[in-house]
Amino acid sequence: MSLFESIVVLHVICGTVGLVSFWVPIAVVKGGASHRSWGQIAARAFMAAGVLAIAMALLSLFGPEQRLPMIKDRVLFRGLFGWMMLYLGMLTLSFADYGLSVVRHRSRREALRRPRHQLVFAAVTVSALNCGVYGLWTGQPLMALVALIGLIATATQLFYIWRARPPRGGHVAEHFRSLLGMGISAYTAFLSVGLIRLVPDHVFNPVIWAIPSIIGVALIAWFTFGRARAAAGSLR
Repeated sequence: MSLFESIVVLHVICGTVGLVSFWVPIAVVKGGASHRSWGQIAARAFMAAGVLAIAMALLSLFGPEQRLPMIKDRVLFRGLFGWMMLYLGMLTLSFADYGLSVVRHRSRREALRRPRHQLVFAAVTVSALNCGVYGLWTGQPLMALVALIGLIATATQLFYIWRARPPRGGHVAEHFRSLLGMGISAYTAFLSVGLIRLVPDHVFNPVIWAIPSIIGVALIAWFTFGRARAAAGSLR
């Protein structure tokens, strides 16, 4: 088994663990033991899958062998299995890391301003811009749209970190949105990059690409409005 094939196997294992365990913290009581333990499992699995996705992307872009020779459009291949996989891997890793860190440092946001966290944000921004530009250059606007989502998410996270006075309990909303974003980016990678192996004719079907974002945004809206109703009720 080659290095690339070994990485693919490990990536599938980590991704499967993350994709399955991701739903447990959403379903169980928030803040409980199951929520915390399963949330850690999902986040760590996605972080490992993200690192492995970055490794696969770099090997696809700069490795000595031509990956998936059945794909004749090598420009599309570099876009999906190279630059977009690199970006989605970085985005998944960033979402998971921030989602855990924002709770760990909820009482001292200055810890999130350290170079280690800021470098992750910078890497996501650069990879998103590269993915978006490549998508526009090759006539694949969906790549640019996916990149835009990451840029918006990074901007909102930086705004929370650097703002003077965040809202009370703001770290909870940041935590929830980030880990949902982690799931959205992972499922998008699964449906887009993985889909070409099964049904390549539908790899840029916008309906398929939209499924993770629709579900994720619906959950974010449900959580946000639910918190607003709870806050309004507590003021009565």
